[in-house]
Amino acid sequence: MHPIKEMVSRIKKGEKIGICSVCSANPYVIRACMRTLLNYPSQFFLVESTANQVNQFGGYTGMYPLDFMKYVLELAGKESFPIDRIIFGGDHLGPLVWKAESEVNAMSKASVLVADYVKAGFTKIHIDTSMKLGSDDLESPLSDNIIAERSAILADAALGAFYELKKIKPESEMPVFIIGSEVPVPGGSTEHEDTLEVTDPVALDKTIKTFERIYSEHGLEQIWDRVVGFVVQPGVEFGDDIIHDYVREEAKDICSLLSGYPNLIFEGHSTDYQKPALLRQMVEDGIAILKVGPQLTFALREAIFSLENIENNHPDIPDDKKSHFSSVLENVMVENPRYWKSYFIGNELELKFSRAYSFSDRTRYYIGDERVQNALDKLLLNLREAGIPLTLLSQFMPLQYKAVRNKTVSEDPEELLMSAISDVYCGYLFAIGENGDRI
Repeated sequence: MHPIKEMVSRIKKGEKIGICSVCSANPYVIRACMRTLLNYPSQFFLVESTANQVNQFGGYTGMYPLDFMKYVLELAGKESFPIDRIIFGGDHLGPLVWKAESEVNAMSKASVLVADYVKAGFTKIHIDTSMKLGSDDLESPLSDNIIAERSAILADAALGAFYELKKIKPESEMPVFIIGSEVPVPGGSTEHEDTLEVTDPVALDKTIKTFERIYSEHGLEQIWDRVVGFVVQPGVEFGDDIIHDYVREEAKDICSLLSGYPNLIFEGHSTDYQKPALLRQMVEDGIAILKVGPQLTFALREAIFSLENIENNHPDIPDDKKSHFSSVLENVMVENPRYWKSYFIGNELELKFSRAYSFSDRTRYYIGDERVQNALDKLLLNLREAGIPLTLLSQFMPLQYKAVRNKTVSEDPEELLMSAISDVYCGYLFAIGENGDRI
């Protein structure tokens, strides 16, 4: 049985468990999470790539689905992480990347996208058709029927791709699927919202029944049997400088709906920056898949900036040898505003602040740039050669200072980066266990 399907079965028997979905292609993030999970041998590593990161045109990472899988497996080799504990997921698979195009063009490309993910061996597929396309009426909301019809088209493409995969690899297991009509945008909100409207339980019940009916009309009972989760808005979100915390009381009506669906749990998007105790409440309430991405690269960016502060204050690193990492990153982001301009508003000082420090963490799109990577490499080399004084480590990375003093982390700058990421990830591991135990 697929690990997530087995998890759903356990939840329906009363266990308060879940799984954390890491939505990132960053090598430090992936390695840090794997390294952390080595301490929890029964826990699976669920790693997902989004449609804009990885697709049939390369995405912003330059990787196709099979490339991403090979890339993660190479990182697993570096960390000695068992590959049979890795679950590969595809996030927001649908017409998202081509939403400005007509329905015919966007859905054609989305069908290829979903098929490519399935044929590559990804076994958790989030089908997302919640967005309007270029030929849709901008003044009218998309109906559940339209969203479900488009979802069924992509589910059919997934089924066909799975049959092709089975011919080559007979041992392959059909993926599990996540669907929904009320899906938060990937990467956090682009607008400042003072309040969030939690999914209406009556509307949600109607939506689930609409999806089930339309999947049946398309002869997709096989796929429907593999649908394990629905995406809802339980009242959590983050944006440039805001975090909407989970309020259990406000989500109780939609969560109570799960009792009527013996094979479904909820998947929580945009759970970044939630307090671990609130994440734990979400899992207890049936929001059993917790997705996190920007918060992990936010932690990485914070740690890099902290290392740069150590470099800048280091008595043995002269000015002409310094990396100037943050300046290089800022220059690259200004030269190529594509990944942040629709997220931030304000004057030049405010925009500069957001580019560096926003919760939306648009820096993650630029870490792989050659100039940024060269600056990071120089920063790490400088600190390795000069050594990191404990006094500066305490000043700029107090949590890592404690870990170094307790000999649970070394003073190597790369290890410090991954330790900072692990601190965030451990909050999710707390949330998905029961009474402190991990699944």
